[in-house]
Amino acid sequence: MNVPIPAGHSLDAVRPMPVGGGPSSPSARLGFLGVGWISRHRLQALLEDGAAEALLLCDSDPASLEAAAALAPGARTLPTAADLPAGLPLDGLVIATPSALHAAQARAALEAGLAVFCQKPLARTAAETRAVIEAAQRADRRLGVDLCYRHTAAARAVAAQVRSGELGAVYAIDLVFHNAYGPDKAWFRDPALAGGGCLIDLGTHLMDLALWVMDFPVADEASARLYAQGRRLGPAPDEVEDHALAQFTLAPGTSVRLACSWNLSAGCDAVIEAHFHGTRGSARLRNVDGSFYDFVAERCHGTRAQRLSEPPDDWGGRAAVQWARAVAAGGRFDAEAWQALRVAELLDQLYGRA
Repeated sequence: MNVPIPAGHSLDAVRPMPVGGGPSSPSARLGFLGVGWISRHRLQALLEDGAAEALLLCDSDPASLEAAAALAPGARTLPTAADLPAGLPLDGLVIATPSALHAAQARAALEAGLAVFCQKPLARTAAETRAVIEAAQRADRRLGVDLCYRHTAAARAVAAQVRSGELGAVYAIDLVFHNAYGPDKAWFRDPALAGGGCLIDLGTHLMDLALWVMDFPVADEASARLYAQGRRLGPAPDEVEDHALAQFTLAPGTSVRLACSWNLSAGCDAVIEAHFHGTRGSARLRNVDGSFYDFVAERCHGTRAQRLSEPPDDWGGRAAVQWARAVAAGGRFDAEAWQALRVAELLDQLYGRA
C-alpha cells in the first residue's frame, strides 16, 4: 500500500462534516486509507456495530480494495489518495498504511478538519508523534490509535486487580510477545520506513498495555539489546531487529522486562503474556494455545491460578468502534491521545534515539 498525500492540498477536496453530524447522522462517515486485512477487520467491526458508514476506500492493492468493497459496496474506491473526490462528506479517516506515511497522512487529515484513527505506531519517533497530537489539538479533532490489546476482557480484568490494590504494590512486570512468523511486506525490514523492527511492531502493544494498567507513570532507566538473525546490533543499525530484550523502570520503582521477536521457533504461532507481580500476589494476561486472538486473565496465588476471564471475546474492533462512536457523538480532541507520546518516548529511549 502506498498512498502518500501531497503536502498541503490532497485532502482539501474532502469536506468535513459538522462535528457530530447532527441527529440525521448517528454514525461516523469515514474514509479508509489502506484496507489490508487488519483494516478490513476494523471496517467490518465498525459496520456491524453501526458506529460508522464507509464512504471511501483507498488502497494500491487491487485484491485488498476488492475485498474491502465487498464489505462496503456503497463506498467510493481509489487506488491512491492523490485524486480524492471533491465534496465527499467525511467525519474522519482511518489510516492503515505503512508506518512511514502515518504522521504526514494523519496531520493532513487533521488539518483538513477530519478526525483520525491510525494503526500503531502513530509515527516512527516521538517527535513525529508529538507533531500529530499537536495537530489534533489545534484542529480540536478526535485522534485514536489502534492499541487494541488494552481493550481485551483479559486486560481489563488484570487492570482491575492492579488498580484495586488486590495485588499490593506492583514491583515487577514481565512482558512477552514472540511471533513464529514475520512481516510479509518489505517495508517492515527498512529502519527508515518502519522506525524499527519487532520492538516497535510487537513491543508497542505490550508497552502501552503496561503503562495503561499502571496509569501511565513516568518511565526511565530504559535500555535494550537488539538482535538480527542472532547477531547483536550496534547503535543506529542499517537493519531492523527480529529479537529484542528490553528493560525499563516505572515510577516509583516498578521494574519492567520485555522480550519480543519475529520468526521465533516458539513451538506455536505466538507466545503473548503480561504478568504483573505484586506484594500480595500477581495477575497475568496470556494467550491460549498459541493464539493471536484468544486470551485469559488469571489471578495467581503461589502455585494456584484463578481464572478471571476467558474466551470468547471479540475484542479486535473495540478501539475503532469506541473512537467512531465518539466522533459521531461530536467528540472533539481527547487528552488521552497524549498517551501515544509516552509510548513513543519510551521507544526512542530503547532505540537510543532519545
